[in-house]
Order: sequence, then C-alpha cells, then structure tokens
Amino acid sequence: MSNRILVIGAGGQLGTELVQALAADPATAEIHAADLRHLDLGVPSLELDVVDKRAVFDIVDRLRPTHIYHLAAILSAAGERNPALAWQVNLDGLMNVLDAAVAHQVRQVFWPSSIAAFGPNTPRQHTPQHCTMDPNTVYGITKLTGERLVEYYHARFDLDVRSLRYPGLISWKTEPGGGTTDYAIHIFHEAIRTGNYLCFLEANTRLPMMYIPDAVKATLDLMAAPAKTLTVWSSYNLGAISFTPAELAAEIERLQPGFTIEYAPDFRQQIATSWPESIDDSQARADWGWAHTFGLEAMARDMYTHLKQSLGAQVH
Repeated sequence: MSNRILVIGAGGQLGTELVQALAADPATAEIHAADLRHLDLGVPSLELDVVDKRAVFDIVDRLRPTHIYHLAAILSAAGERNPALAWQVNLDGLMNVLDAAVAHQVRQVFWPSSIAAFGPNTPRQHTPQHCTMDPNTVYGITKLTGERLVEYYHARFDLDVRSLRYPGLISWKTEPGGGTTDYAIHIFHEAIRTGNYLCFLEANTRLPMMYIPDAVKATLDLMAAPAKTLTVWSSYNLGAISFTPAELAAEIERLQPGFTIEYAPDFRQQIATSWPESIDDSQARADWGWAHTFGLEAMARDMYTHLKQSLGAQVH
C-alpha cells in the first residue's frame, strides 16, 4: 500500500533531512511538507500553524495522509525565553494533530520526544527507559506531557503513534535552532568561519548526541517495525554517542589545526546539567533492532567536510 505523508515542522533540523529520505522511498506515493513558511524541499509545500486546530483538521481532511510526522516544536533554550509559546506549540499543537489523526483514521503518527524529558533526579549515567522523570524546563515538561498524551491516544483510541527520545542532533544542512545541544553544530560553523568558538557550556559537560543520518535511520526503522514487536508506546530511549565540548573541540582541531575554543557558560549550562550524560537504549535495540553508525570521529569528519563544502571553502 502506497504512503501519503504529511511532515509538519518540515523546515527544522530533522524535518529537512527526513523529507528527503521519505521522498526517496519507493513506498511514498506523495509527500507534503508543512511549516510556518513556504519551504523549498523539492516536494509540495504548505503553510501551517499547528496551534490553529481548524487549519490542522482542514489540511488532514484535504490530504488524507496515511502517515503524519509531527515535528513542530519550540526547543529548550528558546522555550525558556517564551514559555507560553512553547506550551502552545508543543502541547496544543500535538493535541491538534492527534485529534485530527483519530478523526481521519491516519494509519501512523510519529512525534519526537527528547532527553529533555529527564531531569535532575534522573540517573545521569546509562539513563534507563523507565526511571524518575522530573524535567525543570518548559520544553522538557512539554515533552514529558507529550509522552503521556501519545501513550494515552494509543490506549484510548488505538492510534498507532510512535516516538523517540532524541539526544542532541547534529547536522550540517540547517542552522542551529535554539536547543541547548546546538553548540555541537555552532562550533563547526565558527571553526570554519573564524577558527575560534566561544562555547556557552562548560568544557566537561557531557551530553548524549547523535549525527542526523542516524536520527533519520532510527525514525524510519521505528515506523517500519511491526507493532507487535513494540513494548514502549510513550517514547523509546535512543542513544549513539556522548561527548563533551572539549572532546569535540579536540576532534575539530585535528581536522583544522589552530582551531581554539573558549568557554563562557550561560543559562543553558543549568539546563544541560539537568540532563543525562549517556542513554541506555537497550529496549530499542531489542524491540526493533536499533543500531547507530556514527561515532565521534566519523561524525566530526563528515560534518566538517560537508559544512566546509557548503560554506564555499576548500576542504584540506
């Protein structure tokens, strides 16, 4: 059966890459990319504000998608600057999409959670699938609430809605979007442009991270998994690599000798300190065969090479 796909929030870091992967899939009959603004991603583009319930219902009614990937969100640092907007977009928007999916019998929905759903009393090393979750940012609170919502819609309405707790995502195709882990993207931009980076986290702040090809692969693998193999209907832990700003800077310095980094921690340091340092994703590996590809060295080299090319410079 061919798939009619709607990607909401398609202009973001994950959406940009996911649209391309979905469009290349022979099972995709048609795909539409929705965002607040018109997008040029090589597929039909729609303007949509997920807070507008009528607009969400109208688009789902008109397109009749078999699959919805709902990625629209206000991220962690941006959410602290505007908590009310984060709540509206992250939760009201999610409920609008879930209600529309139930009303129009959408076959599958994907919604991303985050390591931000954990908190200061969560075990920080090898954070388990099930543990204390006490987020202290509005972004994390909306993600934890969203996890409860998607699990509820699965149980109450038999909606096949699946989710991943993404670590920090790193990609070269989009600019940083307001997340606490975005230093790991910004550092490459500044290394290539200026040879120096002023980091807003402390040198030894270890956080779980993932290169975007692995994030796309995880998303598609989860959505393709038979429902009978899944044991988690809130959100799966997802891990790949964990590193500090100092460790990432050392990898960049190998690629660009002379690169330097300085540290000036700001309010995002407190957010980062409340998050895990490493993730136990054994449930995802057991249930649907998750396995990452990129380690720190491979990610840094691939990221640096592609970004340098995209910025119009010559790779060493």
